[in-house]
Amino acid sequence: MDKFQNKYRIPSARAQWWDYANAGVYFITICTAGRERVLGEIKNQEMVLSEIGEMVRQEWDKSFEIRRELFCDAFVIMPNHIHAILRIEKNGNDDSGATDATDAIVETHGRASLPGRGRPPSPKSTPNPGVAYRPPKSISSFVAGFKSAATKRINEFRHTPKLPVWQSRFHDHIIRNAGEYQRIKKYISENPMNWEKDTFFREKT
Repeated sequence: MDKFQNKYRIPSARAQWWDYANAGVYFITICTAGRERVLGEIKNQEMVLSEIGEMVRQEWDKSFEIRRELFCDAFVIMPNHIHAILRIEKNGNDDSGATDATDAIVETHGRASLPGRGRPPSPKSTPNPGVAYRPPKSISSFVAGFKSAATKRINEFRHTPKLPVWQSRFHDHIIRNAGEYQRIKKYISENPMNWEKDTFFREKT
């Protein structure tokens, strides 16, 4: 297991003290299985989607059509991963009166001021305790639904039933202030231009 997988696949990658169904703004990264470049290629510092990459884009867009509480503020598909800034609104729509996406950001200097609502139910109250609990309308439930839909479509297209498309885990980060939000948004928009310097870049073998 390399450093990337070791960093993002360990259970502690997710903040146990935070309810991911809370209103807030999140930076997420979803990687392909084995970091294979199946989503497209960078040409002249621009991302050119493969047929599989185009399917992923379509399934990504569909995900927000059926989730009224979730909004995408920034998004990029790269050859072997996806970066996005996602925003959860409590009232399930985007007419809360906020004049800027950063109004939903959790402002904090540490863990103490972040609420810990909505803890997972006990194993006794969970229908299938062997399956990881995903709070409804949370970032984890969104990612699981998106990956499932995209995987089904991709494997039907390439006739590879049950072949993994994504890494089993994903990386998430709670954005705490407007400065951080702007830095991450800039990083996402410039990701194709900086591909060869990217953490997820590796030469084809």
